[in-house]
Amino acid sequence: MPVTNPWLAGPSPTGRLDPERLGERILNLLSSQNMCVLATAGPGGPLATPVRYFHLDFALLFTAAAGTPKMRNIAADPRVSIGVFAPLVGQASSRGAQVFGRARVLTPDDELFAHYWPAVRWQSDHVERSRGLDEPPDGPLVVVEADRIVYTEHWLRREGYAPRQFWRRPPAS
Repeated sequence: MPVTNPWLAGPSPTGRLDPERLGERILNLLSSQNMCVLATAGPGGPLATPVRYFHLDFALLFTAAAGTPKMRNIAADPRVSIGVFAPLVGQASSRGAQVFGRARVLTPDDELFAHYWPAVRWQSDHVERSRGLDEPPDGPLVVVEADRIVYTEHWLRREGYAPRQFWRRPPAS
C-alpha cells in the first residue's frame, strides 16, 4: 500500500533547531493565524476562550471588555496559556504553539500601551460595526509576552528535527 508521508512512520527524530531558526518558524505561525484559545484560571475554575489576537514579535495582544470572565480570571491569576494552531489537514500539516506567559492589562494611560497598540488592527472592526475611524477604542489591551513556547510542526521530521521544539525568552541583557 502506498504511503503518502513515509517520513511520519517510525520514531521521531530528536534534532533541535537553533534558536534563531525556531524563532522564525514561530513568528511565521503567529503571523499566518489570527485566532487562538486563551486558557485562564480563576475562582470559578479553568476557562478556555477563543479570541482573535495580534502579535508584536513574541507578544500576543487582544482586546477585551472589562468584567468578562476571562478578564476576571486574569485579574485573579495573570498566568495564562495560549494555543495557536494552523488548520489541520493531516498529521503532516500539524503545526501549532503553546504560549506561556503572564497577561498584563494595559489602558491608554499605561506607558507601554503606546508601544503595543499600533500592532492592533482595530479599524476593520469599526468599519464592520459602522463606527468612525476617528475614534479608536479605549478599552483595555491585554498583552502576553511569551516566557516560553512549545512549538509543534511534524514537517520538521523530514529534515531530522523533533516535531516538538522548545523556545524560551532570552535573558534580558
